[in-house]
Amino acid sequence: MSSFSGIEIGKRSLMAASQQISTAGHNITNADTEGYSRQRVHIKSFDPLYRPDLSRAGTPGQIGQGVSVESIERVRDQLLDSRITSQANLESYWSTRENYYTMLEQIYNEPADVSIRSNMDKFWSSWQELSIYPESQAARQAIVTRGESLVNSIQQRYQGLAGIGTLLNGDVEATVQQVNTFSKQIAEINIEIERSEAMGDNPNDLYDRRDLMVEKLSKLVNITTDTRDSDEFMVHIDGRILVQGGIARNFEVVPTVDNNGYSKVVWADTQSDATITGGSLGALIELRDVDVRNETQSLNTMAMNFADLVNDIHKNAVGANGVTGLDFFVEQPFVTNTMGNYDRNGDGVEDSTYVFRMTGGNQLKAEDQTGLTGTITIAGKSGNINVPYYSTDTVEAVVNRINDSNGEVKAYLDRNDKLVLKATTATDMNNPDFVIRHVEDSGYFLSGYAGILAGSGPENAYDFNQANAVSSLVEGSAEYAVAPVLNPAGYMAINNAIKNDILSVAAANPSTNGIAETGDGSAALEIAALRNSPVMIGRARTFDDYFAESVTNVGLKGEQAEINMMSQASIMADLTALRDSISGVNVDEELADIIKFQHGYNAAARFVNVIDEMLDTVINKLGV
Repeated sequence: MSSFSGIEIGKRSLMAASQQISTAGHNITNADTEGYSRQRVHIKSFDPLYRPDLSRAGTPGQIGQGVSVESIERVRDQLLDSRITSQANLESYWSTRENYYTMLEQIYNEPADVSIRSNMDKFWSSWQELSIYPESQAARQAIVTRGESLVNSIQQRYQGLAGIGTLLNGDVEATVQQVNTFSKQIAEINIEIERSEAMGDNPNDLYDRRDLMVEKLSKLVNITTDTRDSDEFMVHIDGRILVQGGIARNFEVVPTVDNNGYSKVVWADTQSDATITGGSLGALIELRDVDVRNETQSLNTMAMNFADLVNDIHKNAVGANGVTGLDFFVEQPFVTNTMGNYDRNGDGVEDSTYVFRMTGGNQLKAEDQTGLTGTITIAGKSGNINVPYYSTDTVEAVVNRINDSNGEVKAYLDRNDKLVLKATTATDMNNPDFVIRHVEDSGYFLSGYAGILAGSGPENAYDFNQANAVSSLVEGSAEYAVAPVLNPAGYMAINNAIKNDILSVAAANPSTNGIAETGDGSAALEIAALRNSPVMIGRARTFDDYFAESVTNVGLKGEQAEINMMSQASIMADLTALRDSISGVNVDEELADIIKFQHGYNAAARFVNVIDEMLDTVINKLGV
């Protein structure tokens, strides 16, 4: 052993203590840095002077050579990090839903004197009053004025829902850009990490930056991370690769036609639809395409059935001026073509037929047995469905069977006892609302019996995927109505002919000679009776039931979102606190470590000084 080996041992000790002090200082200066993990210096004893497997001098044992810095590593619990990543998307998901349901509740929490429910009650009361005083012009004026107030309140609710939908769509597009930004940053950091690791370094600060980006990304979308055998860091979303090493995939937003022009999220490289179920982006898409869409469709359904049923009575009644055949409410048609023909794919050629309602030409009795057997095929939520009927069925039984099916075509007998088929809203966003897509009958219930279809079998089926599809209806007797404009609740209005002459408000049913008898208010009474009649197509509920269910539905979902948000936030707070206790910087602890390392540095310096004095004695004083 050389006499100068002590100097080398002291030098290594000084370097180790200096590195420990520097690392502790680095921790302190980054105590408030977002995503920073405290770092620790790992030291080990330096390789001894002799190894047992080699020839050596006859010295007892191995002679130590001091200390060396093995590595500088961050203090991090990878399992806890994975738990936080999965939890962050749940917290963000419910937080986003809670925020938007607060807005939805404000739309439904209208002042009692201006709400749809209040205005509709006043509207029914006006018709009740007209039934008592059928010659009263004041009662007719009240109906028109209160009808306008009701229409305005329906339009305001629609505009409120549409406003939230537009806001959600903007947030979806902005969040997609954030996801792309974070993905790109993670890929760029991966490249830097790979370069540092190739040189044998531990790029702790880069690890922290990547973990921070991953956590931020996990709040936006539901992701998982893993590392391949080649140490290639990867990020997955719903089973698909989002980031692979230094390569990041992007999303794009593409406007659609059927879903109110809102954008759908697609993969930029393949243009295939992206499935995003978690995080704030998943919540935004679900809120826009499910929650707000369902509320809007429910409002549209109420408005369409309300207008349709009032019109059904009013156009068959007679006004004080002798005018009949007027609809009280009017809707803007989706197409101007009277046959409902529409160019759906935009190639300049009409290729579809948009019809909302079909009415048979024959009068039926609900209690009569049909004596017919066959299968009615109508459009369903996903494809066509079959509704069988039998010879012992009554007309009412067949109608109920159609309505109890999952079809998006419903049936009822109008006030003239004619069978009506009416379209509902569509579950699939690729299908239009209030458009009958398919009607077919293997027998003769819809053709010869009800007088809707011109014949039975597939060759006489009505299918909207072709122009002039109404040619399959019985010519001259079957009636049809063109589909309304998208979101009819926002565009319904009172007939201008009625507003210009309030005497056109019909209160009486025509007598045998086609005029209104003096004092007859039977038609007005029929309209007033709609208030408590089970008239909502597809579900046997009244208008009052609709208002109760719509408010309850929004309130309960808002409560659910709030409860889950609070629960997930509490879990996330516990996990974050646990991570901070492991990886966070405690300034007091770091200061204590600095003092400890400083003492070690002083001791090493003293050791070097002693060795120096010993060597000085040997070199300068032994020969004197």
